[in-house]
Amino acid sequence: MYAAILTVVCGGLLAFASESLKEKQQENIALEQKENILSTVMVLKDEDNASEIYNKRVKAFVVDYSGNVVEGKRATDIDVVAEYKKPAKERLLPVYEFRSETDSNKIENVVLPLHGFGLWDRIWGYVALQADFNTIQGMVFQHKGETPGLGARIASEEIQDRYKGKEVFEGEQIASVEMMKGEGNDYASQEHKVDGMSGATLTAKGVNNMLKDYLVCYENYIKKTKTTTVL
Repeated sequence: MYAAILTVVCGGLLAFASESLKEKQQENIALEQKENILSTVMVLKDEDNASEIYNKRVKAFVVDYSGNVVEGKRATDIDVVAEYKKPAKERLLPVYEFRSETDSNKIENVVLPLHGFGLWDRIWGYVALQADFNTIQGMVFQHKGETPGLGARIASEEIQDRYKGKEVFEGEQIASVEMMKGEGNDYASQEHKVDGMSGATLTAKGVNNMLKDYLVCYENYIKKTKTTTVL
């Protein structure tokens, strides 16, 4: 009887705490997403207000595989995990355009969400392209269960910085950027290759598949926007 009463009381307290903190939890999740998006295009300082910068400089919307804007859908409401499970041509694709601080009509960067599968579990992140819609400005990778010290290194700046300045197009087609097998090689002069991670070949393969998959999904949006944007 004592155990049963204790279980009911503790369960009730946990349920109450969960419901009471639910709004705050959602706010923290939204803030983390904004920080991740902004971190692909700029260095956030401790004193920076990420929400304020995001609200002022980011135009968010949703496109389909054909690159057309989907009316009535908000980028922040799209469940990228659920969309990933759909065939590529059926996905709803969030877009975050980072605009000039002085000219809101000028696109400085476009940030695109990514989702895929590593060695053990889900991996995800964002890729930011410069105003030419080709050169990578920055990357953010995250994971759920990659091996510490090996595949988990995709979440480190050391790995993410290797993508900066690389190009995703080769001519008019998406070529993406490939993380190579092995580590310690120099790919500085090669636009579509970055150094790999020792002992993490399968995680690197997952990153390669994820990046190529989503760049292809966004290809029509990129081409349409590029032809209508004055750089």
